[in-house]
Amino acid sequence: MRRMRIATPVDAEGHSAAAWGRAHWVAVAEVSEDALTGWQVHEVSWDDLHDAGTHGAHHARVVTFLKEQGIEAIVVDHVGEGMQRMLATMSIPMLPASVGDAKLSVLRAVRTAS
Repeated sequence: MRRMRIATPVDAEGHSAAAWGRAHWVAVAEVSEDALTGWQVHEVSWDDLHDAGTHGAHHARVVTFLKEQGIEAIVVDHVGEGMQRMLATMSIPMLPASVGDAKLSVLRAVRTAS
């Protein structure tokens, strides 16, 4: 397996968070050979920023983050229809998140997708 950069919404305790577009924190995982080789949590505050402008402006914020971080897939429980279309346009697949530890959730999602 090649190295992949994957994003997933997390809570303050490092557990999988429920929603993508309203996430407060997003972890960026580097996965290589079925193991985590990197993990960095970013405070994106999308929960606070979601209703601060138009949906287009919010989607642009998310796109910028994804591009800056070189994200190749996201592991997530829920994504709205507009965000799903945006991710499809960017060819970024959505992998299913599991409840509990977000690091384990990313590893499970990658193993399932392989």
